[in-house]
Amino acid sequence: MFTKRDTQPTFEAADGVERAEVGLVARVAGRELDAFEALYRIYHPRLARFLERVTRRPGLVEEVLNDTMLVVWNRAATYNGHSKVSTWIFAIAYRKALKALHRLDDSVPDDDSALRESPDPGPEELLGHRELHRVLLHAMDALSPQHRAVVDLTYFHGIGYREIARIVDCPVDTVKTRMFHARRRLKTLLAGRVEGWL
Repeated sequence: MFTKRDTQPTFEAADGVERAEVGLVARVAGRELDAFEALYRIYHPRLARFLERVTRRPGLVEEVLNDTMLVVWNRAATYNGHSKVSTWIFAIAYRKALKALHRLDDSVPDDDSALRESPDPGPEELLGHRELHRVLLHAMDALSPQHRAVVDLTYFHGIGYREIARIVDCPVDTVKTRMFHARRRLKTLLAGRVEGWL
């Protein structure tokens, strides 16, 4: 059983991380290259996973990620603190991903590299989640980029609907509707194979 005292350090740690990231953005606005490099290292793995899931094009991920971080470098002074730093950066990445997909405007290739596991999961994680992860990612290929983004941000990044709404620049109710349709589609595609998860 957790008490309020048990959970307090977690909230303080999260708050400390956010303060540190806000500080990095402020330093980036002052054109400090080392601050930008630190922010890049923090966000590169998270954005790479997110962009791969949204675009389903591994070859496009680095380009979109670099475009995203270029915007962060050039527009850091416009960050106003009304949202978390992660929300601001994921919103930029989401818009860049949709623009890149729109530019390509053709069907998503059938590419098994999208099913690869992250490079450093523990053995117990691999045993317990590998098949679920593979099946879910494969089923997500059938979703639109907008629906994939909502599912990915919710289940793989643990972001709430209000923050997702800021990232994808739409009302919270639209996020809920997209999630409803995405979950319904995934349930149909998965036909009980991951029952209880969605």
